Amino acid sequence: MYADWHPLALNLDIDRVRDMLGQWRLRSSAAGMLARAIALAGARPHLVAGHDVVIPQYLGRLEFVSQLSDLATDVGVPFHEVVLLDSKDSSIRRGAGRASDAELALMYDRLLSLIAARPSAAVVWTRAGRVSDAYRDFIAALSRGATE
Repeated sequence: MYADWHPLALNLDIDRVRDMLGQWRLRSSAAGMLARAIALAGARPHLVAGHDVVIPQYLGRLEFVSQLSDLATDVGVPFHEVVLLDSKDSSIRRGAGRASDAELALMYDRLLSLIAARPSAAVVWTRAGRVSDAYRDFIAALSRGATE
């Protein structure tokens, strides 16, 4: 939604980048790392040109969040870190079909650990079916300022 309302904002979905890599499922871990590197490289000229980059991604590893923050610092732009979060039970229901309940529960716990390690990240609480409310709260979080 952000890219729809902000001219030339880049919606840089890493999963879509990964999907462009040939036979990525055979080497999913390497493909994920490569997709993140491609995303970092692609975000740089867009940011330098003065445009926004949004990376709508579940980030369960601190390393990539740090790399994104470092990129923003390097090119002299604000870095906004916003986590969209629902309750654990609702998140598991919303993720049904993408992974097992156990995997989704582990991902949720990993995300909570990441939030604890990044106390400057804004948390936006969401509810299933309330997209407009989540977007409104996301924009409010951005207006409160950069996290780095």
